[in-house]
Amino acid sequence: MERIKVLVVDDSRVSCAMLSSMMAKTNFEVCGMASNAADAVLKYQTLRPMAVTMDMNLPDVDGIECSRRIREIDPEARIVMISAMKDASLMQRGREVGITSFLQKPVSPYELIDALSCMVSDEVKKNSGIRDLYIQSFAKVLRQSLFSLVGIHSEVETKRAESSFLDIASGIAVIIGLTGSPMGRAIVYMDQPTMYGMARAILMKNDDDPMTSEEAGDVIEEAANIIVGRCASVVNDLKDVDMRISPPGTIVGKNIRIANFKITSYFLEAQTRFGSVCMNVGFAEGE
Repeated sequence: MERIKVLVVDDSRVSCAMLSSMMAKTNFEVCGMASNAADAVLKYQTLRPMAVTMDMNLPDVDGIECSRRIREIDPEARIVMISAMKDASLMQRGREVGITSFLQKPVSPYELIDALSCMVSDEVKKNSGIRDLYIQSFAKVLRQSLFSLVGIHSEVETKRAESSFLDIASGIAVIIGLTGSPMGRAIVYMDQPTMYGMARAILMKNDDDPMTSEEAGDVIEEAANIIVGRCASVVNDLKDVDMRISPPGTIVGKNIRIANFKITSYFLEAQTRFGSVCMNVGFAEGE
């Protein structure tokens, strides 16, 4: 997928370096940097980025005036304001010149990428690249949900699936359909030790408390339903998207094989103290 160009406007070299680092491993790339409004306007005219990150405090004029000048050149310019302050007055002034997204320093990589993804979704969707942006939201929600459900911190790795099948040697797979637009399917899966560990943690049971396979499966099914539902809700914040989920279907056993035909799928894996919690997300080809 072609990377999405972003112009960074900030008079701090440290802030520019941090923003560039946050975007380095994503579909976004910094195509230029400007330390003042005059340079920002010139570079916007030359580079025509798809999005702009805008600092509030610049040496010549403030970020709101700089944004106004950029939108005089291009009324469709997509600008996210990044400021140490984030109050109602600032946001109102920003909206008056066409800024639609506001972040407060220090901004996290997840906040930045989500804000950029939302702003460029309409343009990227033309090339079906939005599917890649959906995965970033799914990864964020998976990480947040594991913390809210069982209080564990995890990092989520993502990669595009190459195989036509999802094979699970032994464990549980919760299959949830994605309906509306885009259409697809999400599978939350893990091995049996992870299933029991997660289920006991969610129910606040001790490690030696008895638990049947059926009980553990029911807990994981509900957790998967919550996670995928949250993912759909986040994706629905993107413009012109209406993703819904269908009731889950659960398989518990050995040698589970699920076909990936006619979908473009991605693997997400969160490493936890219980083991790997995985998600396979697929979108129908042509969506």
